[in-house]
Amino acid sequence: MANRGPSYGLSREVQQKIDRQYDPELEQVLVRWILAQCGGDGGSAVAQPTPGRDGFQQWLKDGTVLCRLINSLHPRGQAPVAKIQASAMAFKQMEQISQFLQAAERYGIAATDIFQTVDLWEGKNMACVQRTLMNLGSLAVAKGDGLFVGDPNWFPKKSQENRRVFSEDKLKEGQSVIGLQMGTNRGASQAGMTGYGMPRQIL
Repeated sequence: MANRGPSYGLSREVQQKIDRQYDPELEQVLVRWILAQCGGDGGSAVAQPTPGRDGFQQWLKDGTVLCRLINSLHPRGQAPVAKIQASAMAFKQMEQISQFLQAAERYGIAATDIFQTVDLWEGKNMACVQRTLMNLGSLAVAKGDGLFVGDPNWFPKKSQENRRVFSEDKLKEGQSVIGLQMGTNRGASQAGMTGYGMPRQIL
């Protein structure tokens, strides 16, 4: 953690609400995937983290595991992060996290689904870190390029594009049909209506 004092009042409430979004079950899935994915990238095996939110944060904090993860999703020789180096210096660790985030965006993760460097490095929003990694796993499964390692059922399936092509005749035919969005007067009648201002007859 960074050298920050404890938060109080509203800041503390907001931080506690963010911390409650962290999913321990998702943490286990992500750890299993990262260990499987990084096991065959030619480097030494990635060490198992200490269970829990703090252990997960410390495991990813220096950026080396994340960089190895994103490199393992690319063909050999096309790794987006050229140099991965463990360092105790804060700026080096944050630089490696930033390299992972840039590579993840190029891989296809939407900018809105990517966590900020401080979310991980300071442990401010580990739930957001989990969401980014879950989206990365889903995208790796959806690409189907043979580089994903692990069980595809660990991640929700990404929706696939289902493009439809219509002929010119079909498109012209559709222009002459009044869609139901325009409304319809079929079956409408004035049966049972009384004139305005007339009292209702009670028998």
